[in-house]
Amino acid sequence: MKAFSLIAAAAGLALAACSPAKQQAAAAKGTPLRFATDWRAEAEHGGFYEALAEGLYAKRGLDVRLVQGGPGVNVPELLAAGAVDLGDGSNSFIVMNLAREHVPVKAVAAFMQKDPQVLIAHPDQGINSIADLKGHPILLSDASVSAFWVWLKAKYGFSDSQVRKYTFNSAPFLADKRVAEEGYLTSEPYTIEKQSGLKPKVFLLADEGYPGYAAMVLASDSLIAKNPAAVKAFVEASAEGWRDYLQGDPKPADALIMKDNPEMTEDVLAQAREKMRAYGVVDGGDAKTLGIGAMTDARWKQFFEVAAAQGVYPKSLDYKAAYTLQFVGKPAKP
Repeated sequence: MKAFSLIAAAAGLALAACSPAKQQAAAAKGTPLRFATDWRAEAEHGGFYEALAEGLYAKRGLDVRLVQGGPGVNVPELLAAGAVDLGDGSNSFIVMNLAREHVPVKAVAAFMQKDPQVLIAHPDQGINSIADLKGHPILLSDASVSAFWVWLKAKYGFSDSQVRKYTFNSAPFLADKRVAEEGYLTSEPYTIEKQSGLKPKVFLLADEGYPGYAAMVLASDSLIAKNPAAVKAFVEASAEGWRDYLQGDPKPADALIMKDNPEMTEDVLAQAREKMRAYGVVDGGDAKTLGIGAMTDARWKQFFEVAAAQGVYPKSLDYKAAYTLQFVGKPAKP
């Protein structure tokens, strides 16, 4: 699960992160681009690693370096500081917050049509839907309280009195059957079952109407203006990488992921890929017709209106400043 604390030293920490040696040699004469991920290397970054491993970036004249994230890394900070050229936007609130603060950064593609955010509950508490969690304590991170919790309160009438502090540790959840916790579809449900033997109830917010995107590529306005060809090439190569990671041979990417993040294991990667395929996280929704990485004005409008109705953003905000569709919307070549 991802954390987004504001750490002033994030830029230095991220740029010092380990990277496979192959990254240094690939496309040495191409346009250099540093892409910051939002967490330690994992299947949720698989398409980017696949594109790197297969040479899809190099094929398009790019020398891409993947800068591994972690618990103290804030991607928007890295972009604003010029420490990286592109970054991984974990959810739509992060992107819209940039527009609210007039930060010259935009989302240029969304590689997850469904935000993988889930709520997790015990299986023997009569909880068969998200609505049944009303009144139950729910473990949430600070970032989540100002993000998808806003949508949950609006849709289900949840109260802030239900919120309990989530520290990315499932021990409090396992200790109290009434407690629910946040998580990622591709992560916590599996690790909970693997570690405790408990098969939890899992509710994917996106399948209940939550309109946010995830795994977005963020680019500065200056890069978009100065080198749109490089941005376009990165988006196209990444889309091809995601297709190959989920539908082809994922071994090249997995090898790089496990090299960057030695704590990652093959079984965790395999189950995450299966979840992404089964739920249409990457290639569902608009990606079915517009190609992997697609975004639409209608979807962004829906997200903004939900958040603005709850007072998260002023209704006068120019939400279209948060993204551009110039690099997406056309199916990638097979």
